[in-house]
Amino acid sequence: MSLPYQKVLLVGATSGIGAALADKLVENGTFVIAAGRRKENLDKFVAKHGATKAAATEVDILKLESIPEFAASIINEHPDLDCVFLNAGVQRGIDFTKPENISLDTVYDELLANYLSHVHLTKAFLPHLSKQDKQTSLLYTTSQLGLIPMKRCPNYSGSKAAMHGFILALRSQLKDASSKVKIVEVYPPAVQTELHDAKNQPDLKNGHAIGMPVDEFANEVYQRWVNGEDQIPVGTAKPMFDAFENKRQDYYESFNDEMDKVLIDFTV
Repeated sequence: MSLPYQKVLLVGATSGIGAALADKLVENGTFVIAAGRRKENLDKFVAKHGATKAAATEVDILKLESIPEFAASIINEHPDLDCVFLNAGVQRGIDFTKPENISLDTVYDELLANYLSHVHLTKAFLPHLSKQDKQTSLLYTTSQLGLIPMKRCPNYSGSKAAMHGFILALRSQLKDASSKVKIVEVYPPAVQTELHDAKNQPDLKNGHAIGMPVDEFANEVYQRWVNGEDQIPVGTAKPMFDAFENKRQDYYESFNDEMDKVLIDFTV
């Protein structure tokens, strides 16, 4: 069994989870357009798999104003694009007991990378995905910390919770509109990637050893994606999800059903 998509754009593919998933997709017959900031890693990816199986493009998603042009370029070069996987993100430890040491620029960039850029990318690619006469897909990498925050990373946790709420609402809107765009959310646990390295989080040591091996994570995500799951909590994220998220989403559905009725008389 394989994925129903011919061509996947994977944003945040130059390292870690994104790089592992990009390799996994190509190995299983899906053409991948890898996108990210590090040209040398993108070039290595294409050289590894060959131009008949992979392509790459540089993008800095923190530059929100460049996203429409980026999307237009991808769609122009790859009109058969039928899946977009938004995986890019950063994590920073922020200690509010020492507010004098907090950089608000760092706080803002974390929100840009983990939330606002994904909203911009969704807006940019959704028209192309929506107009196709077959199932297409938007996938998002969020986090178990979007379900239960970690006190060490309050801003990261908040950005992932915001993304999770956005995805729930987006999926409902598209379902109500009978859209063929399938929305998939991946909830990673801690995974052994450079997200935790000292260059990104200087208050950690040996951070690359924290969590689940990245290849093990990628294998599980891929198999469950192939199986058709649209919510994929992995590792320690799964017991969190199973403990309360299904019930929470039941409340989400019933609340929105009631709000739809209430708002009938107030919507223009």
